[in-house]
Amino acid sequence: MEKWYLMTAAVLLGLTVRWTVSLNSYSGAGKPPMFGDYEAQRHWQEITFNLPIKQWYFNSSDNNLQYWGLDYPPLTAYHSFLCAYVAKFINPDWIALHSSRGYESQAHKLFMRATVLIADLLIYIPAVVLYCCCLKEISTKKKIATALCILLYPGLILIDYGHFQYNSVSLGFALWGILGVSYDWDLLGSLAFCLAINYKQMELYHSLPFFCFLLGKCFKKGLKGKGLVLLIKLACTVVASFILCWLPFFTEREQTLQVLRRLFPVDRGLFEDKVANIWCSFSVFFKIRDILPHHIQIMISFCFTFLSLLPACIKLTLHPSPKGFRFTLVSCALSFFLFSFQVHEKSILLVSLPVCLVLSEIPFMSTWFLLVSTFSMLPLLLKDELLMPSVVTVMAFFIACATSFSIFEKTSEEELQLKCFSTSVRKYFTCFTFLPRIIQHLFLMSVITMILLTTMTVTLDPPQKLPDLFAVLIPVFAY
Repeated sequence: MEKWYLMTAAVLLGLTVRWTVSLNSYSGAGKPPMFGDYEAQRHWQEITFNLPIKQWYFNSSDNNLQYWGLDYPPLTAYHSFLCAYVAKFINPDWIALHSSRGYESQAHKLFMRATVLIADLLIYIPAVVLYCCCLKEISTKKKIATALCILLYPGLILIDYGHFQYNSVSLGFALWGILGVSYDWDLLGSLAFCLAINYKQMELYHSLPFFCFLLGKCFKKGLKGKGLVLLIKLACTVVASFILCWLPFFTEREQTLQVLRRLFPVDRGLFEDKVANIWCSFSVFFKIRDILPHHIQIMISFCFTFLSLLPACIKLTLHPSPKGFRFTLVSCALSFFLFSFQVHEKSILLVSLPVCLVLSEIPFMSTWFLLVSTFSMLPLLLKDELLMPSVVTVMAFFIACATSFSIFEKTSEEELQLKCFSTSVRKYFTCFTFLPRIIQHLFLMSVITMILLTTMTVTLDPPQKLPDLFAVLIPVFAY
């Protein structure tokens, strides 16, 4: 029982790191006229509190959609309204219509940071703790170590508590959904995941594994018996949850269409900023956004995304299992990040969550991926003046993983789960016995490269003809 006090200590350490990062700068601090994501979240509170619900997603004199117009699903809007309701009692100036634009003060920063922490405490952190407690075939000590490493993952901390967003809400709901369907609480899991999608539409990255896993369960039970009953219950749960979230926007057809237009802004283009996916990396050599028509870009990205995720989804449907579900989440989310349309650098967090869930199974590869995923967002973090928090949190995470899992001692083919691959290769190349050493050397090279690129970006001026050279090299390397 004494060891469970360590879980409390792990949670407190995670909270301490979060609040320490929140003391630093945020997106758009003192940078008019648009400021940044911090102002976007504040502005949504202003709009949802002062305007009727039917005007939240429409352009008007009171709601200029060019100035951080709402572009997330209704649950995000309701959350903004709830935060605004609390803000009104503390200081109405924070959400005053029009006059509060670009509002900045230490008191308001404290309030906004607190809203992220409270949401984290209520949704994401309990899900992480419960998930780790439910892990099978590992000791209590390993469960606590896994929880600590997940809670110290720097990517999520830096974006939510540095840059400023509420990704922990959607990811937390998704994790509750993963817990639900993995332990046969299928209806509750489906409800939780529907809440995740209705908070941030990017949770569609995880939707196909959920669908295939649950459909596979129905097939396994038999579609002429219990499987059909489960399928009907799941369908009713999904439909009912969406209706409840969207009810105010179902009153008129144009209302529904306008929200959908805001949620899927295809006019923004194939990708945004310096994102470590295939399209951004490919554009260094071939300016795909300038050469190919818009509709062709959409078709190509759809085809590549669909084809890359199809094998894993088919396997999960035919052989549903919690372990297969977790790895399919990783595969599908990565397919969406690498190939889908309209990808932002922060979308890597949707891949990182399922990778965190397999941290105890393949600690070396998971730690490596989570380090690179954080590094891939470095241009954004540098823009927000978050270099020092980035370095410190990355080092803390790496030390926690290396200490907890002894990652450098777990690079055998079995522990890397590459035994089948190595065996098949050795049928043709009998001397192929050095895969673990190759991976160790690649890891070392990637760490050195990350350090060099960070140093170059911070200390050197890029060539005048290539002002974005270092910023582009980072996501290209991460890809």
